[in-house]
Amino acid sequence: MDLEAIREQLTERAAELSDRQERVARHTRHREEPLPQDFAEQAVELENGETLVAIDRELALELQQIERAIRRIDAEQYFDCTACGEPIGEERLQALPYANSCISCASKE
Repeated sequence: MDLEAIREQLTERAAELSDRQERVARHTRHREEPLPQDFAEQAVELENGETLVAIDRELALELQQIERAIRRIDAEQYFDCTACGEPIGEERLQALPYANSCISCASKE
């Protein structure tokens, strides 16, 4: 596996996620207006707000995982499971480039 290509892929994904996070933040800021008078519209607005918060949390989590993967590349530990130290496995890293644990350790979590 080409670590430079993986690093580039992770960096591009991080930029994409950061852009999405900014769009979610902009959309959330526009929602600071008072709730509509209509109860049904209020319910929709509140549900949309909850969805945006959940999306933002997921984006932040994936960004953290990507940042850790890049640090592991820099430390020459990218292929090693952070839990047991065994190889993560090339197929797993191809499927999930920011995976930090082998299948065995991931299934225990």
